[in-house]
Amino acid sequence: MKVFVIGIGLIGGSMVLDIKSLHPEATIYGIDANERHLAEALALGVIDKAATFEDLADADFVIVSVPVDIALTVLPKVLDVIGEHTIVFEVGSTKTPICEAVGNHSRRRNFIATHPIAGTEFSGPSAAIKGLFQGKTNIICEVEKTTFKLQEKALDLFKEMGMRIRYMDPKSHDKHIAYVSHLSHISSFMLGKTVIDKEKDEQDIFDMAGSGFESTVRLAKSSPAMWTPIFKQNRKQVVKTLEEYISNLSNFKTLLESEDYEAIYNEMQSVNKIKEILNGMKK
Repeated sequence: MKVFVIGIGLIGGSMVLDIKSLHPEATIYGIDANERHLAEALALGVIDKAATFEDLADADFVIVSVPVDIALTVLPKVLDVIGEHTIVFEVGSTKTPICEAVGNHSRRRNFIATHPIAGTEFSGPSAAIKGLFQGKTNIICEVEKTTFKLQEKALDLFKEMGMRIRYMDPKSHDKHIAYVSHLSHISSFMLGKTVIDKEKDEQDIFDMAGSGFESTVRLAKSSPAMWTPIFKQNRKQVVKTLEEYISNLSNFKTLLESEDYEAIYNEMQSVNKIKEILNGMKK
């Protein structure tokens, strides 16, 4: 088995670590524009060999795990050179622009659009984790456009990694992920900004920060190089979620200004049901 990963970071690196564990006979090839990432991935054993796009003709699997703006140009280039039996999947957090970019490609049938809902705030080859996808959901878009035998090839691999499969059209994916992922990152970044700006005047503020603050701003450690293109590609949906979020914040501020603490209590209690939803997700 020849597996190529283009962009050796958290998601692509974690995928090939799982593949190496599940299929010890597999050879993992890495392609990355960052030479340091390539050297680091080799040193850590995340990949076995460095490769180029010219080597993709013999690939069984190609994992495209680059920032979503770069994927728009990399993905067609990959499809141009792969063999007939190669399955290519891209794992980014937006799907509509990606699917549109290859919609008319002659090898569209060799591509499966995926989004594994897994990750951490870290990036680069050293962030790769074996078992990252166990029990996680993998969103598959436009599966009907992938030839059936290659569908099976990809889906069998995802299930071996322990992923649950969910099918969704690209626009629905981008709408829903704006709420549960993209908005979460913006909230974390902006909370971090608010505190950092204030900390300039109040040096003790971080001495008072507890685990609640740390967990809430964890996502603010995420890579801006990855997230800026995501916000750009999903701008319309993200703007809609921000409008709703800002409206809720403004309403909370108004209740506080008017000292309506009963309403504040009721607002927070109504959101407490999130515990049941999250417990259901864990099950």
